[in-house]
Amino acid sequence: MADLIRWVRYQWQCLLTAEGRTFSSSQEHYSQSGLGKPNRPPKPTGRHRIVIPCLGHFKEEYEKISKAYMNNKIRTTKYTLLNFIPRNLFEQFHRAANLYFLFLVVLNWVPLVEAFQKEITMIPLVVVITIIAIKDGLEDYRKYKMDKQINNMLTKVYSRKEEKYVDTRWKDVIVGDFVRLSCDEIVPADMVLLYSSDPDGICHIETSSLDGETNLKQRQVVKGYAEQAYEVDPEKFSDRIECEIPNNDLNRFRGFMNHQKKERVGLSKENLLLRGCTMRNTETVVGIVVYAGHETKAMLNNSGPRYKRSKLERRLNTDILWCVLLLVSMCLVGAIGHGLWLSAYREIPLFKVPEPDGNHTPPALAGFYMFWTMIILLQILIPISLYVSIEIVKLGQIYFIQNDVDLYYEKLDSTIECRALNIAEDLGQIQYIFSDKTGTLTENKMVFRRCSIAGMEYSHEENAKRLETYQEIDSQDEDIPDAACGLLSNTTRQKTNSCCGAISSPVSCKSLNNLSDTSSLLSREGDGVSSIPRCRHVAFSSPMEKDVIPDPLLLRKLYQIKPHSPALSEDTSGELFLETMYIMDFFLALTICNTVVVSTPNQPRQKMRVPSLFRTPMKSLEEIKQLFQRFSVPKVNSPSLSSGKEQSSESPGTLASRFSFFSRMKQASPVTDGTSQKPNELQIASDQPPVEELIPNDIANMDASVAAGSSCVDAGSLFEYSSAFKLCYEAESPDEAALVHAAMAYKCTLLARTPDQVTIELASLGPLTFQLLHILPFDSVRKRMSVVVRHPLSNRVVVYTKGADSVIMDLLCTSSDADKKEMQQMEIKKITQEHLDEYAKGGLRTLCIAKKVMNEAEYAEWLNSHFLAETSIDNREELLLASAMRLETGLTLLGATGIEDRLQEGVPDTIEALRKAGIKIWMLTGDKQETAVNIAYACQLLQQDSVIFTLNTQTKDACEVLMKSILKEIQNDNPVSWVNPRARRVLSTETPKQHYGLVIDGKTLEYALHESLQSKFLELAERCRAVICCRATPLQKSEVVKLVRNTLKVMTLAIGDGANDVSMIQAADTGVGISGQEGMQAAMASDFAVSRFKHLLKLLLVHGHWCYTRLANMILYFFYKNVAFVNLLFWYQFFCGFSGTSMTESWMLILFNLLFTSVPPIIYGILDQDVSAKILLQLPELYKAGQKSEAYLPSTFWITMMDAFYQSLVCFFVPYFTYWGSDLDIFSFGNPMNTATLFTSSLHLLTESKSVTWIHLSIMIVSFVLYFLFALVFGAICKVCSPPANPYWIMQKHIADPVFYLVCTLATCVALLPRFLYRVLQCTVFPTPLLRAQHLRKLTPEECRESIR
Repeated sequence: MADLIRWVRYQWQCLLTAEGRTFSSSQEHYSQSGLGKPNRPPKPTGRHRIVIPCLGHFKEEYEKISKAYMNNKIRTTKYTLLNFIPRNLFEQFHRAANLYFLFLVVLNWVPLVEAFQKEITMIPLVVVITIIAIKDGLEDYRKYKMDKQINNMLTKVYSRKEEKYVDTRWKDVIVGDFVRLSCDEIVPADMVLLYSSDPDGICHIETSSLDGETNLKQRQVVKGYAEQAYEVDPEKFSDRIECEIPNNDLNRFRGFMNHQKKERVGLSKENLLLRGCTMRNTETVVGIVVYAGHETKAMLNNSGPRYKRSKLERRLNTDILWCVLLLVSMCLVGAIGHGLWLSAYREIPLFKVPEPDGNHTPPALAGFYMFWTMIILLQILIPISLYVSIEIVKLGQIYFIQNDVDLYYEKLDSTIECRALNIAEDLGQIQYIFSDKTGTLTENKMVFRRCSIAGMEYSHEENAKRLETYQEIDSQDEDIPDAACGLLSNTTRQKTNSCCGAISSPVSCKSLNNLSDTSSLLSREGDGVSSIPRCRHVAFSSPMEKDVIPDPLLLRKLYQIKPHSPALSEDTSGELFLETMYIMDFFLALTICNTVVVSTPNQPRQKMRVPSLFRTPMKSLEEIKQLFQRFSVPKVNSPSLSSGKEQSSESPGTLASRFSFFSRMKQASPVTDGTSQKPNELQIASDQPPVEELIPNDIANMDASVAAGSSCVDAGSLFEYSSAFKLCYEAESPDEAALVHAAMAYKCTLLARTPDQVTIELASLGPLTFQLLHILPFDSVRKRMSVVVRHPLSNRVVVYTKGADSVIMDLLCTSSDADKKEMQQMEIKKITQEHLDEYAKGGLRTLCIAKKVMNEAEYAEWLNSHFLAETSIDNREELLLASAMRLETGLTLLGATGIEDRLQEGVPDTIEALRKAGIKIWMLTGDKQETAVNIAYACQLLQQDSVIFTLNTQTKDACEVLMKSILKEIQNDNPVSWVNPRARRVLSTETPKQHYGLVIDGKTLEYALHESLQSKFLELAERCRAVICCRATPLQKSEVVKLVRNTLKVMTLAIGDGANDVSMIQAADTGVGISGQEGMQAAMASDFAVSRFKHLLKLLLVHGHWCYTRLANMILYFFYKNVAFVNLLFWYQFFCGFSGTSMTESWMLILFNLLFTSVPPIIYGILDQDVSAKILLQLPELYKAGQKSEAYLPSTFWITMMDAFYQSLVCFFVPYFTYWGSDLDIFSFGNPMNTATLFTSSLHLLTESKSVTWIHLSIMIVSFVLYFLFALVFGAICKVCSPPANPYWIMQKHIADPVFYLVCTLATCVALLPRFLYRVLQCTVFPTPLLRAQHLRKLTPEECRESIR
């Protein structure tokens, strides 16, 4: 009872004072005074952080708790000068291949098994490790320079010693410091906002460095500090902050602050300034640091580049294991052969040297030693240079992808961004694509098309005609002329200067990407004459999005009221009040229920404020009733209120057309003390034209802020006190921008927004200021957004809600008493649902608009529980969700909107080509079913002759039964139409092969993803050509991708543009983000970022095919040349008693694969083109070769191995039989073999190359020259390099010997003959589609087109 008395006393004091104090502040005081909070704050559970300043009486406590806090110095480098070598070596030897070669190096130092000179064996490993170490060192040094630059940036930190703010390096900032920032400075650490120079206690930040979004976001001062007129004094700060431990969630911050009087105030992300954000439009802010350095959210999200293992790389690792097994087998043969060869001697041979003790090694033990010697000798069977070559090839492939002009989008000045460098080849093997709809398949440029208010449908036909013929003008380069010129029949429109007509250069700003100050000047025309103020380009503000032509019927209602002396009858007055309030509340909801930031163009991104003299005072319900009774309405014959759609604009067909709005009014001149006149002093505008003259002539003469719905509002036409100025709207989503622009077209204009109030200008009432009590933001669970305001006319608490019809319709008020009002509401709900279905069938995005009026007791009860949720740390999200759901019940439906989102250019052709390529495409969207299906038909994902099954069930059992029935019908191919209403079937007998499509809603999808139904769902989905999942949550999207990828073992790609697509993108094998209208979250989380969906076509069909084919063939070639060369040593063992002797000099043996034959395959892997890009796009079916991994099948690998064995046999035995019986030394015998193998492997690569350029030939010639040059120089200077043999002057002798040339030529021709014959037969007798496509480039353009047909 005492709490209630305190609350009443405080409310009475607020009514007596004229301080302009907002209701939200009073509610804060009331809640803090005892009613809204428990007597004692509950003791926090879990691990929390306590933040106190290192000042005053907190100093001793701070020293105890600050030991666990990190400083603000960051280090993104891995190495230092001292630990670079050991740590880099430690990381490199985590790779199995490097460990293998290190083992061989160590093994070669064992005298019993030594095969080469100890130093020579180390060369391959040292070269590879050195190259990688240099690369790692350069990358780390670049990070070091950036870290040093950031850590030494300066900011203002309060110094207790000097009792003022002093310049301090970022690295010296600690938790508990007070930091002062100015406009355009970067936030050095995560800090709670305690002061802002803005009178409303807000500041604006730009978070582009964190999430890529350039639109401004508001942050507000902690409650209790926002009302302070002076900057917070750190010396007097005695509050304590308790918050959650550091985490990487950018969209969450939980905590509370205990004031001196033990009053608790909740902290949220709205009070937190994140490290890396840039201050905008605020002169000064002060905050206290809560997280510093690597504990800041920005650094916790900096996880570095992602590493994904491609499918080809996984296959490569398997084949490496086969090579290891092959190596072991060859070594076993050598060990057994050596033991048998020694056992064949009855006496001890002369060449067998005894051990120091005089004993001889037994043959079995000698065979064991020989096994390890053979391991060292044949080590090059495992291609150590392959891994380095693959990295180089991938870098080259990525370079050409990023520099493809066809993947450049001029309007956004952006090209493709490859964020994952190691999975480019996966682009050529995609089998399933999971795509979002909005912003991915569509433009995400939302245009207001139609609306329904109180059961009355307004079609906006003129607006539809404008959209059909509209040609968008680039607003970044020139002023916008008559955007919709000629679209209004018999009308003309004056040219308007849009605030977004040109981009004004931003002021000097600091950023993490560009730390140097930059400055730019505003453009000027003429000498001494400043140009017209213009703002920067604002998201969601293109002319197509802004220009909205009002519906004539709805616009007529806004001007149809005329003064009438007699009072209205009670009956008519009730219907009038209901209709009028529906219309007014509808537009109020469109204007208020959002987070749009208002700014001005002459000071870019500066928020707009309205002087307090225009803040409408509170009005009681009695005053509202008197206000309505002062106006009359011309009676129009029409049926009941909820009769549905209009018949024509000239003769309204429903009772709703009788109800029109207030006559246009203006307020009397305000008094000097800043208060406004009372309602009874409002006067009717004397210059109001009659309705006959207003439409359409008044429309023709409207300025752009009303008729065109421009985002730049000429406020001089709205207010008599001000000179002309314009407003710009910055919205976080295109839906919000479209609705605000639509409301503006009907002269319901958003003028200003602060944390505690929203000011609008309504057509007939002038400026109104709504006290903003709470904002309940949109989330994927509730699928709606709400704002709680105190209405300036009725002084009552009103909740405005907008959201998906699937949830809003279930939240409408229901009553057992079927009174007249309830009957009308039920009828409105029914007709509005019909309108929503019609909008969805037309491909429009739909939203429902609703409201709820609360009395003070209801609001106080809800506020009490909401306060507890706001001030909790543990489970805050769950408590806030429950609080929001308690509030959003018993709603009154106001109407619905239909917003058009047009398809991107080239989407239907792209989907059709991808489908021909054998890729199945699924659409995963949160939109309603009808909208998704319509878009699917428009983009050719579904076709008119397809069989469509729709899964909408309410229970899991029903879902299972329905899926079984559909599967049975598909299996039986029953020609009878499906009669179940939940699975409709559209049959077409014109096509011989039926194509099926599946449509499933979010609720049914939840059942289908259950473990017991997953197999049935996948079986059904596999039989369908396309699958559309509607009303899917982000979690469901990722679950669908994981289910298909893991169960079907297919290559998946997910593409989306919004934050709700991030989980889906990360779950797929390849994630593609679109840098579009909804920020950069999807692009930053993706592997590849593109600007348009159509870019996916060339990315997959051309670059994906090339990357996979090139890399697969290059890997096979590496296996081939290593096996072919190492087998020369293996065949020689049969003629030297398996003694591990090499007929090739050690240096030549090591450098053959490392240097002489390594560059040509790298060039091949980067530049080779089997089919041209033009043909690959014309014949998408060629992409199926990559899906089937035809270039790198297990059979292909083993055929390559057998070919390598054959070629090695030829290259060995042709010289062997040629020099049979001669007295050649061992190195003279091996030199022709090495040379023949070099020619064979090089010409083998030339045979496999599909496009030979001068680069290929040049590199190959350089390899030959380098080989002969090394052999000549080495043979000339090395007299005793490999005792007892001597390579001296060997190559010089062979060059002068004609037999040498004959041997090399004969061996090369015989070795390549089988492969050459195989390729000839393959091209002539059984050509593959790729080979046929290669033949097309030899034809003329006319012949090529004819062949493709």
